[in-house]
Amino acid sequence: MLKQLFPTVAVTTIVVTVLLIFIGVIVRASGAGLGCPDWPKCFGMWIPPTTAEALPPEFNPDEFNVVHTWTEYINRLFGVLVGFLIILTTIFSTGYLKERKTVFFASFLSLVLVLFQGWLGGQVVRSGLMPGMISVHMVVAMLILMTLVYAAWSAIKDRYRFTLMHNHKRSLFIASFLLLFLMFVQIVLGTQVREAIDMVDKVSIARAEWLDHVGIIDQIHRTFSWTILLVSGWIVYYVKSNNLVTNITKIAGLIFILVLTQVFIGVVLAYVGFPASFQVLHLGVSSFLIIAIQILLLASKHNR
Repeated sequence: MLKQLFPTVAVTTIVVTVLLIFIGVIVRASGAGLGCPDWPKCFGMWIPPTTAEALPPEFNPDEFNVVHTWTEYINRLFGVLVGFLIILTTIFSTGYLKERKTVFFASFLSLVLVLFQGWLGGQVVRSGLMPGMISVHMVVAMLILMTLVYAAWSAIKDRYRFTLMHNHKRSLFIASFLLLFLMFVQIVLGTQVREAIDMVDKVSIARAEWLDHVGIIDQIHRTFSWTILLVSGWIVYYVKSNNLVTNITKIAGLIFILVLTQVFIGVVLAYVGFPASFQVLHLGVSSFLIIAIQILLLASKHNR
């Protein structure tokens, strides 16, 4: 029973985790990171108020913004939901202990990581969104996502055809591993750009000019995207020129489309006033890219 239900539970957990990443980006883009100034409660309450008058006396009503508070509170609720789903994923993964232990260990690792992420989230709030900690918080979120994808993949991989010649496996593994590494570097660079934006005087500088004041890190982030585009383009060329199996071709094509989408979103952010909605899309699409690249990496090692 546990074994049969595990794929459904694992995929559900992955979907909700991606949704949580999107919500987390909304928190950052809307400036709601300190919407709840304490942890684990919010303004000293398990359910925050909707008016400043309902705040406990030890909190300053001038610091209360109902939109920011509830945006951050919903983010925390989804974090708890992901935690419970990962617990369920780990429980259901025990059905694979006898024949495929990697499913259980990957699920258990995701549980350890989500507990660490919960603790880290509290430290981020207590530090007042200290630079550097937000980057670590995002990297851990991606690692949680990747461990869940690996657990799900290990359970269902035999249902799909990824037969490759040995030399093709090696080339695709190296290329996809390189692309995954580059994506992680790019995500870290992106969080550094976001932290630099937090340092900009947003009172005296218009939103459309924020990127002009963050320094060289933004130029590095933009330039680095060309490396990712080139590597993903080479993967598509390699797959097409060698007529690899359809499933591999579809994944490679999806990766390239997602990379192009990211480039387009980046152009909009840089030249069309830095709209908050595209901030959300930019990092949200990154989570889909990580999943697609990881699947290509795993498929390149598939033995069936």
